[in-house]
Amino acid sequence: MKRLDAYWSDLNPLALLLTPLALVFCAVALVRRALYARRWLPAYRAPAPVVVVGNITVGGSGKTPLVIWLAGFLKALGWRPGIVSRGYGGRAAHWPQPVDPGSDPAEVGDEPVLIARRTGCPLWVGPDRPAAVRALLNASDCDLILSDDGLQHYALQRDLEIIVIDGARRFGNGLCLPAGPLREPKRRLRSTPLRLVKGLAGAGEWAMALGEIRVINLAHAANWRELCDFTGEQVHAVAGIADPKGFFDLLEGRGLKLFRHPFPDHHRFTRQEINPADELPVLMTEKDAVKCGAYLNARHWAVRVEAEPAPAFVEALTQHLRGLKNG
Repeated sequence: MKRLDAYWSDLNPLALLLTPLALVFCAVALVRRALYARRWLPAYRAPAPVVVVGNITVGGSGKTPLVIWLAGFLKALGWRPGIVSRGYGGRAAHWPQPVDPGSDPAEVGDEPVLIARRTGCPLWVGPDRPAAVRALLNASDCDLILSDDGLQHYALQRDLEIIVIDGARRFGNGLCLPAGPLREPKRRLRSTPLRLVKGLAGAGEWAMALGEIRVINLAHAANWRELCDFTGEQVHAVAGIADPKGFFDLLEGRGLKLFRHPFPDHHRFTRQEINPADELPVLMTEKDAVKCGAYLNARHWAVRVEAEPAPAFVEALTQHLRGLKNG
């Protein structure tokens, strides 16, 4: 049986059948945003600038690599960024929770652990974003808050928004949930000039390309290879992310021969799922790798993807950040 998101690419009979529900969802999203904009619903104003990275669609669009890039970029400009995230999939008994490189992904979510490992920034997670920000500010000396995937969390006021778009899937059939992939109507894009596309950019957008791609051995982190070193090899490709096909296409585009193993986003792997009976290498995303620590050996490799925003986007972002510092 197909998953519901398999029907979001076009105006098929099921999507049309669900359109009345999509219209209700769209109306609720618009009213909710308007209530926050008019201050009829309370929103927390942090004592430090808040930069939100998010999207208007369900599923991956490259936000995590961008947040990692942003953290390094902000540090280079002299900021002391701290990060808040939802902690999706985490089963912690209490929120908010701090995250460090050794945190358990089962407790705080896989993406936050990956971000903590890659950035070294103080990071707190929780479904209540204002509470996570307060905890972060109380526990660190950060002077800028980077909110991962927080575009629709209007209870946290923001000073700057960056909307990330998947250039391959774009906005699907253009309908809101559950008939399509949109969390908010497409007109929401007009609210920010900083729109970054993973892939080919359109009018009013900037492209985000993939920079250097390294493959890190998960038993010996000092052992790494370029992705092209695997060209022509037969490997197992494991992906428990929103868009496994995108990961597989990346590998095949570099000439790798794959046995594909797609899983749902945030999937919790078993030892058997990542250890096929043969001796072939197993390549996975970094996000998946953080969940598999107890099952890893020298045959397992994480594909590290670096975001590389267009120079014009970097220049525009720099100008906005200068405005925040001056303000």
